[in-house]
Amino acid sequence: MEYRKGEEKESTNDEKIGLNSNLQKDIGKSFNNYLRLGRGHHGRSTEKAKNFRGTMKRLWTYFGDERKYIVMLFLLVIVSAVLGLSVPFLIGRAIDEMVRENEGIGGHFLEVIVIALFLVYVIDAIISFLQGWFMAGVSQRIVQRLRTALFDKLQKLPISFFDLHTHGEIMSRLSNDIENVSATISQSTIQLLSSAFIISGSLYMMLLLSPLLTLASIITIPLVFVVSRLTAAKTKVFFKEQQQKLGRLNGHIEETISGIFVVKAFHHEEKVIEEFDDINDQLCNVGIKAQIWSGFIMPLMNVINNIGFSLVAGVGGVLAVRNMITIGIIASFLSYSRQFVRPLNEISSIYNTLQSAIAGAERVFEVLDEAEEPEDVPGAKILANPKGHVAFRDVTFGYQQDIPIIEKMNFEVLPGSNVALVGPTGAGKTTIISLLTRFYDVSSGSISIDGIDVREYTRKSLGNCFGVVLQDTYLFTGTIRDNIRYGRLDASDEEVELAAELANADGFVRRMPKGYETTITENGGNLSQGQKQLLAIARALLANPSILILDEATSNVDTRTELHIQEAMLKLVKSRTSFIIAHRLSTIRNADRIMVINKGEIVECGDHDSLMQKKGLYHSLYFNQFKNVGI
Repeated sequence: MEYRKGEEKESTNDEKIGLNSNLQKDIGKSFNNYLRLGRGHHGRSTEKAKNFRGTMKRLWTYFGDERKYIVMLFLLVIVSAVLGLSVPFLIGRAIDEMVRENEGIGGHFLEVIVIALFLVYVIDAIISFLQGWFMAGVSQRIVQRLRTALFDKLQKLPISFFDLHTHGEIMSRLSNDIENVSATISQSTIQLLSSAFIISGSLYMMLLLSPLLTLASIITIPLVFVVSRLTAAKTKVFFKEQQQKLGRLNGHIEETISGIFVVKAFHHEEKVIEEFDDINDQLCNVGIKAQIWSGFIMPLMNVINNIGFSLVAGVGGVLAVRNMITIGIIASFLSYSRQFVRPLNEISSIYNTLQSAIAGAERVFEVLDEAEEPEDVPGAKILANPKGHVAFRDVTFGYQQDIPIIEKMNFEVLPGSNVALVGPTGAGKTTIISLLTRFYDVSSGSISIDGIDVREYTRKSLGNCFGVVLQDTYLFTGTIRDNIRYGRLDASDEEVELAAELANADGFVRRMPKGYETTITENGGNLSQGQKQLLAIARALLANPSILILDEATSNVDTRTELHIQEAMLKLVKSRTSFIIAHRLSTIRNADRIMVINKGEIVECGDHDSLMQKKGLYHSLYFNQFKNVGI
C-alpha cells in the first residue's frame, strides 16, 4: 500500500458540507435497493412550467389508455346533458298545458309529459351512477401511474437528493400531494365535461325560446369571469404555500417520531412542541387565507346570479303581460338561465379546487424533474468475480465544487487486505467509502477496482461486489428470515440460518417466540442494538461480497456483545478486501494496514505497532482513548 498527502487546506467536516449523519442512515436503508437501480439520465434538473396550463398538459400524459374511458364518459355526459336540458322544456310545456286545460282548450298531453319527466330522471340517475363508476377507476389508475412514477424516480435519485430533503417532506409529495391530485381528478373531470355541454345547450335553448330574455340573462356573465379571475390569482398562491407548509409539517413530525428517544433523553419535548406549533400556525394561517379566498367565489356568484335572475323575471313579466311569451316559456327560461349560470359557478369553484391539485402536481413534477444518477457509460463492463484490488489515483472531491473535502488522494489496497480508516470526526472517512461505492462520483482523478475505473462498470455489477454493515443498522418490517435474506434474495432457508450461525445470531434468534419467523417492528424496535448488528452481519455474510465495508459496527454495543460482533466480523472479513471505519481503536489493532485520515488527507499509514512507534496522530488518538485503562 502507498499513499501521498494532498495540499494543505481548511478542514471542512462531512456533516457541514452535506454528508451528515442522515447519509449513513440513508445508506443503511437503501443500499441494496440503490445498487439495483435502473439506469438514470445524466444532466441538470430541468425547469418545469409553473403555470396551470403547462401542468395540466403534463398531467394529461398520464391518462394513457384511460383516454378510451374518457371518450365513454364524454358520450355519457352528452346524454346526461341532453336529458338535463330537456327537463326545463318539459316543465314549461307542462305549465302551458295546465293553463290550457284550465281554459278548457287543452288536450291530454299533461300525463305524457309527467311520464316523460319521470323517465328522464330515472335514466339520468343511472347515467350519473355509470359516470361515477367509470371516473373512479380512471382517476385511481391515473394516480397509480403517477405514484409509481414518483416512487420509481426516488429509487433512481442520488444520495445527495436525500441529503437535501427531509424524509417527511418527500413522503408528503408521495402521499398528500398525489392524493390531492386524485381527489380533484375524480371529482372535477365529469363536472367540467358536463358544464361545457350544459352551458352551450342552455344558451342554445334560451336563444330558441327568447333572444330578448337571453340578452338580459347574459349581461352578468362578464362579472362572473372578472370575479373568478381575481379570486383564482389569490387562491393559487395560497394553495401552493399551503402544500409547502404541509410538507414542512410532515417532515417535522417524521423527524420527531423517528428521534423520539433523543427528544426525551434531552427533555426537548417542549422545544419540539414549540417548533410544531410554529409550523402548524403557519399552515393554519395560510390555510385560512386559501379557504377564505376560495370561499369568496360562491357567495359572489350567488349575488351575480340573483341579479341576472331578477332581470330575467322582470323582462319576462313585461313580455308575458304583452302576450309576447307564455308563462311556461318564462318558467322554462328561468330554469335554463339557472342551468346556464350554475356551470359557470361550478367551473369557477372547480378552478379554485384545481389550484390546490396543480400545486400538488407541481411538487410531484419537481421530484420527477430531478437529475438522476449518471447512466452506465456505453459499453460498460460487468464486474464478474472481483478480486477486490482497490486503487485511488489523485482523487479530489467536494460536496460543493469550490470546497474540496478530499484532494489528490492516493492509496492502493491489495486483494484480501484488511484496511482500517481512523481519524477525527469529519476527517473524510465516510466520504472515501461513499466514493468507492459510487454514491458520489469523484470530481477529478479515478478510483479503480481490479485495474478498471469504477465508472466503467455497470452500477448493478459494481454494487453486487460490496457488503455493508453500518453503525446505525436498518432493518425492515418483516420476519428475521426476510431481513437476513435481503442480502441475497434467492438464498434458501438453510443458507439464511447458516449465515445467522456464522454471525453468532442463531442463538438469540431461536430463543425468540417464533424463531426466524419472528416479525421485526419498524427498524428493529423490538431488538437490542447488538442483536440488530448481528443480523446485519448475517445479512452481509449471506451476500458473500468481495469487498466489505464495516462502518462503526461495534460502537453502540456493550463489551460482551462487542466480543460476539468482533468474532462474527473475523469470519466476515476472512479472504475479503475489507474497509473498517472505527473509533474504537481496539477493534482494528489486527488490521493489515491502518490509514489515519485528517482534514481529508492520509497523514499516517502502517500497522498498529509501526504507527505507535511513530508517536504521531494515531498514537495520540490511541493514548487518549485508553489513558484511563492502560495501553
